[in-house]
Amino acid sequence: MGFRPERLGAVIKKDLGQILQKSYQPSGTFVTVTNVRLTDDLSIAKVYLSVFSPGRDEKVVYEFIDEHIAEIRYDLASKIKNQVRKIPELHFYQDDTAEYVNKMEQLLSKVDIPEEDPDSNTEE
Repeated sequence: MGFRPERLGAVIKKDLGQILQKSYQPSGTFVTVTNVRLTDDLSIAKVYLSVFSPGRDEKVVYEFIDEHIAEIRYDLASKIKNQVRKIPELHFYQDDTAEYVNKMEQLLSKVDIPEEDPDSNTEE
């Protein structure tokens, strides 16, 4: 990925975060845009979301956002229209980085690594 997709991805991440928090966030939930990856031709944006909804199913939040993709893209277009010729198509995905980190930490905690005694010398 070149400089342009990365820079535009950062702009889209910031603007989409504001749009989602203002208008497309169901009450009692908190939606965060964690990452945006653009194709090299800037036509498709993969948007990774982290959803915090205590006591609710996160799937409902993703369905709500999927139902409003056209409106979200329109709102994004009004913010970035002077920076791009064509507004990228938005694809929303669940960001599972936190789950992955927790799983890796659990696996590493199960591994028994013997500690070396700093006083012992292997060289003689």
